[in-house]
Amino acid sequence: MILFKGAATALVTPFSEGSVDYNALENLIEWQINEGIDALVSCGTTGEASTLSDEEHKKVVQFTIEKTRGRVPVIAGAGSNDTAHAIEMSKALEALGADGLLLVTPYYNKCSDSGLIQHYEAIANAVSIPSIVYSVQGRTGVNISPKVVSELAPNPGICGIKEASGNIAQVVEISRYLSDDFAMYSGNDESTVPLMAMGASGVITTTGNVIPKDMQRMTNAYLNGDVEEARRMQIAMKHLIDALFCEVNPIPVKAALNIMGKIKREYRLPLCEPDNKSLYTIMCALREYGVIDESI
Repeated sequence: MILFKGAATALVTPFSEGSVDYNALENLIEWQINEGIDALVSCGTTGEASTLSDEEHKKVVQFTIEKTRGRVPVIAGAGSNDTAHAIEMSKALEALGADGLLLVTPYYNKCSDSGLIQHYEAIANAVSIPSIVYSVQGRTGVNISPKVVSELAPNPGICGIKEASGNIAQVVEISRYLSDDFAMYSGNDESTVPLMAMGASGVITTTGNVIPKDMQRMTNAYLNGDVEEARRMQIAMKHLIDALFCEVNPIPVKAALNIMGKIKREYRLPLCEPDNKSLYTIMCALREYGVIDESI
């Protein structure tokens, strides 16, 4: 039931003149797979799913599945604050061939723990592919508590949690419910190795858009027992990770990919261009890490 171990990149959605840039997206997919990434997430937060129409959302996921050609799992974002809409989208993405779903907590209208459990179970029971629930209270206002995890983990349709609370005590408590059928993934790139120390199977990463090979190497080093190498790599990439979150995600990571020559620097409102200070921070971090050379 577990969809992957290691690193899954939450892919950006490149735009060109207001539309999805499928040529750039195909190039990103090929590069990610050639760099050794373990899985891909299509139309998550980093993929700007909130400003894609439903038809665009489905088309981007379908395109990603087709171009991936089964070489790595494709996990499709399908979260919503409307359970009925999340079920409809989940069924559609399953029909397109997604290997699994990533389901962020309902936002704005929020819900009680009971409502959250019912929301996730309704989606999981409506499809036959596994779901990863996504806890990121800083964006949604809703936390998936250890108590909720204890209720969701036994559901055969729910195979894991992307944990981005930043609360290590909560992570420790959630670790009680990990099993061969229920995994935890870090949702914060800078704390991937610490979460793996508590049993996480890897990371769903924004930084993987820029350094997929190193994110894969770091997580797999830990999984293979080389804790010291994983620790060294986590520390080495900390400044780059900080730069890639100097403004709200995915503004900096798309700017970084633009500097690297991989996509246009284009967003959909309310996301907008980074300021000059942020661009300088991102450029310096890319140079320091060795992603680009000093001449750029």
